[in-house]
Amino acid sequence: MEAMYKTPGVYQNYIFLESQVKKIRTGVPAFLGLCKKTEIAVNQPQPLALWGEFEQLFGEPLLNSYLAYAVRGFFQNGGSLCYVVRLRNGNLKAFSEGLAALAELDTIDLVCAPDIMRSPPEKTDPEEVQLMQCAVLNHCSRLGDRFAILDSLPRANLEQVQAQKQRLTESQDGALYYPWIRIVEGPEQSSFFVPPCGHIAGVYASSDRRIGVHKAPANEILQGVVDLEVNLTNAQQDELNPQSINCLRSFPGRGIRVWGARTLSREQEWLYINVRRLFLTVKRCIELNMRNMVFEPNSNRLWAIIERELTVFFNNLFQQGALKGRSSTEAFYVKCDEENNPLEVTNAGQVVIEIGLAPTVPGEFIVVRIIQDAEGMISTSPN
Repeated sequence: MEAMYKTPGVYQNYIFLESQVKKIRTGVPAFLGLCKKTEIAVNQPQPLALWGEFEQLFGEPLLNSYLAYAVRGFFQNGGSLCYVVRLRNGNLKAFSEGLAALAELDTIDLVCAPDIMRSPPEKTDPEEVQLMQCAVLNHCSRLGDRFAILDSLPRANLEQVQAQKQRLTESQDGALYYPWIRIVEGPEQSSFFVPPCGHIAGVYASSDRRIGVHKAPANEILQGVVDLEVNLTNAQQDELNPQSINCLRSFPGRGIRVWGARTLSREQEWLYINVRRLFLTVKRCIELNMRNMVFEPNSNRLWAIIERELTVFFNNLFQQGALKGRSSTEAFYVKCDEENNPLEVTNAGQVVIEIGLAPTVPGEFIVVRIIQDAEGMISTSPN
């Protein structure tokens, strides 16, 4: 209600402004591959919000391509927006051109390339796969705002998938999933195995939407999957998990689930997918929201605005459970003042912001102690 002033004079009217931090969308992959229709320009990212749009633009699934099955798996598992890039062909040069076409796209945060694998599987060359998958990882690391979902080799046993992982570039910006998945296709309900990256991208998107990017995209049922190429045991996963090979598992009565959440990095701070993706998302959000401050006078006022806006943003993350600590001061800090912006920095036209975050990590191992007392009673307590 507007104040009623009766006596001439100067009055104070306090207005409390809400934070202007813009939110960004996560769980948006770019898919690179081959398609049936040749009318669509190569290396032109096409946004899709429905599976039916893929059929209209790119046609029916191509015999020597896994692209269509990956995109459909994405939407089956809760994805709501993706981009598709039609490649000229399946060689490394065409693939590199497709990645270059994604460089300026700031609306994606995942990269999937199912057609790195050849169809039929016996045509897949492990050395060629290594070159292309390393190209994806380097692309993601260079741009610093996206994460790669990589497929294991087809028909790979434990030794072969471990060898594949060892050949890959060590990277915090990608993850490897094993094994391939069986899907059912067409009116005749024929089934065959395909790379899992598209279905897993859908899990990422669904988990982001329900909980947030800080939640590990694991322990989620894979929709549209009827079987796995290899049914792993606990002992086999014991061998793969420490090597950061994310397993897909079939559990009786619980469905086929994503049962791993590790990056390809050996650094402890970047071991988990959700931690790395949280920082990538923070970086994207800061870049988006700081653009409107470019060319503003580099003064105490600008520093105070930056601190305020980022503090509100990180406090929201803390409230969502993305950061750990008993209070927001334990969970994060933002520093933008004279100390980190001395005269030589401001004279260079730069603004330095120091940020500290304490991300939550997934409870990968839940340990329960079972104790039997003298009367035969059994009690349990967490370790």
